[in-house]
Amino acid sequence: MAFLALFLIVFLFSGIASPSFAASSSRPTWWQIQSIDTMKYSRDLAREKSKDSGFDSVIDTQVKNIAAAGTTHIALATPYDEEFIPYLKRWVNTARKYQLNVWFRGNFSGWEGWFGYPPLSAADHTAKISQFIIQNPDLFADGDVFSSCPECENGGPGDPRRTGQVDRFRRFLISEYQSSLSAFSRIHKKVILVNSTNGDVAKLVFDPDTSSQLGSLIGIDHYVKSPDSLSRDIARIAKQSKSRVVLGEFGAPIPDIHGRLTPKEQSVWLDKVLKNLIPMPDLAGLNYWTNTGSSTQLWTESGEPEPAVDVLTSYYFPSTSTGQVIDEFGSPISSAHIVTPLKSVSADADGHFQIPLMPDQSAKAEISAQGYFAREYNLYSSNDITQIVLKKASPGIIYNLKYLIFRLLGYKIYS
Repeated sequence: MAFLALFLIVFLFSGIASPSFAASSSRPTWWQIQSIDTMKYSRDLAREKSKDSGFDSVIDTQVKNIAAAGTTHIALATPYDEEFIPYLKRWVNTARKYQLNVWFRGNFSGWEGWFGYPPLSAADHTAKISQFIIQNPDLFADGDVFSSCPECENGGPGDPRRTGQVDRFRRFLISEYQSSLSAFSRIHKKVILVNSTNGDVAKLVFDPDTSSQLGSLIGIDHYVKSPDSLSRDIARIAKQSKSRVVLGEFGAPIPDIHGRLTPKEQSVWLDKVLKNLIPMPDLAGLNYWTNTGSSTQLWTESGEPEPAVDVLTSYYFPSTSTGQVIDEFGSPISSAHIVTPLKSVSADADGHFQIPLMPDQSAKAEISAQGYFAREYNLYSSNDITQIVLKKASPGIIYNLKYLIFRLLGYKIYS
């Protein structure tokens, strides 16, 4: 009988663990891809600065600033021609230094006639893209994004709005996707493929069949005056294509669209845009155009931040609520679900979770797990770890016996 009692105590207490207070190391974000574009320097100066080693300090400063803004990716528009590979590597190496993934948003110069290169046919472009990927495996890392042909309508088969050859344009996009997918498979890199068009072309070409053959992830480069118009257009394109959307380019002010905005007005516009985009479940990522050198710049060319930098950072690097879901005995509940109106996450094996919050706001969350009563909880931004206790929905004999022993021995019951 004594042996049986000892066995029972060991059995009942074998699952007990003191609550752990280690927070998750992964940083919660609103979007999978959070990027800032560097086109004015990574592409437009590619030939001029190709042999200027002193320009590395400029690259370093720009990448450092972009990383500090909470980005997951930096968009590089350096051409894919052999002439520019060394220059592209300088940008890529600096991005890795600051632990950033890269969104490759270049192209072959002949596609749009950059730097005096001769025109390139669609078939030649697709073949050269595959060759570029396979011959430069060290450029890429898992988690990067690759665009073989941003705004393809600007070259090759032409703009389908003018040519009327919508099916031809779709076939070209699919061919580029399949060629790139095969090339990355050969070099064993897990890279996200996104080819963007401008918003009006996207409305024309991205039907469900085409989009499914593009991995059900499509890109749009879209500049509109109103923040509300931007979110409506994204929702419309996501719905018609039955795909998730990446916003390949957006920003303000473009003088012909937004007029001339003061730096303060730019920051207000950006805040409204990002606030509108957070609740959109079909938006996988976004890329602000550009960091510097344009009317939409976030930093002056001397490196001074505009007010919009703080706004973007508050969304790209959001405040968070950190917690641990446990049962009444203090044991972690793995895979508990934490759902707010804007975001849902799952707890890890130790019951820990981190979830982003809107700037200066709390969030009402529903915490649930299989076999437990769900509960609502107000989450606040804090460096402290909040413990959230779920009670068993249908406690059995063993559970009730364990509860009784805890009470008898004076062990803590969490509530």
